[in-house]
Amino acid sequence: MFTETLKRDLFSSDHGLFRDQVRRFIETEVLPFHDEWDEQGVVSREVWEKAGAAGMLCPTVPEEYGGPGADFLCSVVVIEEMARVGASGPGFSIHSEMAAPYLARFGSEAQKSYWLPKFVSGEAISGIALTEPGAGSDLRRMTTSAKKTNAGYVLNGQKVFISNGQIGDVFFVAAKTKNEYSTDSMSLFLVEAGTPGFRHGKNLKKMGAKAQDTSELFFDGVEVRHENLIGEEEGQGFFQLMHGLARERLVIAVASLAKSEGVFRDTLAYVADRELFHKKLTDFQNTQFKLAEVHADLTVGRCLVDRLLGDYVNGELSAETAAAAKLWTTEMQGRVVDTCLQLFGGWGYMWEYPVARAYAEARVERIVGGSSEVMKSIICKSLFKDRNIKADFS
Repeated sequence: MFTETLKRDLFSSDHGLFRDQVRRFIETEVLPFHDEWDEQGVVSREVWEKAGAAGMLCPTVPEEYGGPGADFLCSVVVIEEMARVGASGPGFSIHSEMAAPYLARFGSEAQKSYWLPKFVSGEAISGIALTEPGAGSDLRRMTTSAKKTNAGYVLNGQKVFISNGQIGDVFFVAAKTKNEYSTDSMSLFLVEAGTPGFRHGKNLKKMGAKAQDTSELFFDGVEVRHENLIGEEEGQGFFQLMHGLARERLVIAVASLAKSEGVFRDTLAYVADRELFHKKLTDFQNTQFKLAEVHADLTVGRCLVDRLLGDYVNGELSAETAAAAKLWTTEMQGRVVDTCLQLFGGWGYMWEYPVARAYAEARVERIVGGSSEVMKSIICKSLFKDRNIKADFS
């Protein structure tokens, strides 16, 4: 690919072999079925199980819990290859890069021993239930409650926009264990599908990523045991979530860049063949300038993301820098996809063309994982740490 002229020293030959394996898997087990999944609004469980067998789920889970015990760059390989071909249906990233790390880092030995092998194999599909109708970026406004009882906790509330919401087997549910607007009022619980009182709502119809099931979840007197609490004591949920935000936002940056590269690849092929007024589209100076602008954006993005991947692997990535990367790459993705769609003309507006799907799906990247406005507030707060700037976002 065009940006592969940039040397990527991060990846070893073993990563290259794994990348080849992932590409073959996507070509045979994902792409042939993706249109069908778009129509159904959900992917098959079979693709999850096959991905588990191929080592594509939760690559960083240690071997003692049934995982490959690989490094984070193996996760990056899976994210990049899925993103470059627009395979947005399988919610592998939520499962592997959010749920599994939370459990591996904060879960009890019993929780890890039971769930992590199932996450790795694809036998159990996980989701993160945070957002509510009235609480998105500001999680302290959530109203889902968990009241303590002798046997454990009783959960009541509602979640929305939950990825893997239809197909998921177990969810990390954030709930208030203290009725306060504070950072120590929230806890995380493991809640299994089928638990009495836990109900999956409708599969929401979205602007893009139609094969990715996104749902409402309802909790009506759901009883969970003390053992379902994540962490040694309640009130740690907010801090547990903050611990994973740098990784989550870096993952979004990785995917946004790879999606942009994939769209540009398709655009180069299209404009090289398309004729207009007896000339190739590439013969027009406007086309050349637009392609150059996109290539420059992607080159800068590749340098940025690869540098921050190295920082993360070395334990040096700050929350503020991850926010900046998420902000820049997702905004760049919007520019790139819009420019590329314009070069396709009317065909770019047709859903059968990948660029149309990429256009619809790019819009949400500036919202999920913290909106662009929240990212700007985090960055601004870091610039004036000693000036008491009120930008209290995380």
